[in-house]
Amino acid sequence: MKLEGIRVIDLSLFLPGPHLTMMMADHGAEVIKVEPPGEGEPVRHLGYRAGGESVWFRNTHRGKKSVVVDLKTAEGREALLALAQTADVVVEAFRPGVVKRLGVDYEAVEARNPRIVYASIAAFGQSGPERDRPTHDLGMEALAGVLSLNLGQDGKPTHPHIPIADATGSLMALAGILMALYRREKTGRGDYIDISMHDTTMCWLPNNTGAVFAEGRPPVVKDERSWGGHSFYNVYQTSDAHHVVLSGVEDKFVHNLLTALDREDLIPVATQPPGPVHAPVKAFLAERFATRTRAQWESWFAGRDVCFAPVLDLNEAFQQPQVGARGMLIRDDDGNLHIGNPIKFRHEPPRIDTRLPKLGEHTQALLATRPPPVDRDGPPARGPQ
Repeated sequence: MKLEGIRVIDLSLFLPGPHLTMMMADHGAEVIKVEPPGEGEPVRHLGYRAGGESVWFRNTHRGKKSVVVDLKTAEGREALLALAQTADVVVEAFRPGVVKRLGVDYEAVEARNPRIVYASIAAFGQSGPERDRPTHDLGMEALAGVLSLNLGQDGKPTHPHIPIADATGSLMALAGILMALYRREKTGRGDYIDISMHDTTMCWLPNNTGAVFAEGRPPVVKDERSWGGHSFYNVYQTSDAHHVVLSGVEDKFVHNLLTALDREDLIPVATQPPGPVHAPVKAFLAERFATRTRAQWESWFAGRDVCFAPVLDLNEAFQQPQVGARGMLIRDDDGNLHIGNPIKFRHEPPRIDTRLPKLGEHTQALLATRPPPVDRDGPPARGPQ
């Protein structure tokens, strides 16, 4: 497996850090979750439960080990530093300055282990005027301009349904960690990675910044291709109150569908740039889609070269044969469901360990033996495996 032999210490909580370290565990890394005394990781106790465990916890912490350490004590700080001396990667997601106050920041760990790759994930990163501002995903999306694009039918911002800032922060942190590990193979030294979820959200906007960068104005959301301004990139209601979408604006898709619906006269309109000009095409398509059920339209579109899809609810989405065929829904030996790993190598596929660690299950084994003194010219010592 690609990450076999890599030891990761995960100090993060909730979603971005735990998700990325789980991706690493699925590909062979030894991930040690460091939890605070008491109730441990908060998501152990949040949301829906199945099989005696939180579904959220199961889908961010499988295959990890759990160590309970009180970082507010001198003994806990020393235990963490000793463990970090044996590690390759440390991930933390406290507010800026917290790990410095606790004495487990990059400088403290690097002094013990110069090969360490240390990733900090924070709302706004470790610098800038907003560094200390508290917020979660929704606030970061608001400040990144993304929420202003996510409008409901009433034209007002509405809650996004994927935690975009959390997700992009996790993804970019994982990419940075893997880059640093690759570079370490050449230089022998680790590095410090400063991830701002505000940064990572904004960096995913290259196809949405046309009006901003070219004309110095915000986009008019309802007129833009991606958000309903194009008749062939839109949502339509069916006769049974379900919905379907068209999601491809290329001329060939326009020709194929409007020809099949005997409305070739609308092709010159539907191939125009997005905006109000598409109103007659939208009206026609809305009227036609309302004449059949979602299932009937699925049958009608089968085999046609048009970007069409039914709007599935989340339960329906996970039941699709495509999801099963790709291993993106896994059922463990106890019948509990897990989201699969999307990173698929041909020669070394993920090997998912669906076991969940009990709180502090591995504390004694992993903290029992102290590593030898640091060798700044060699690899970190390994503790008990």
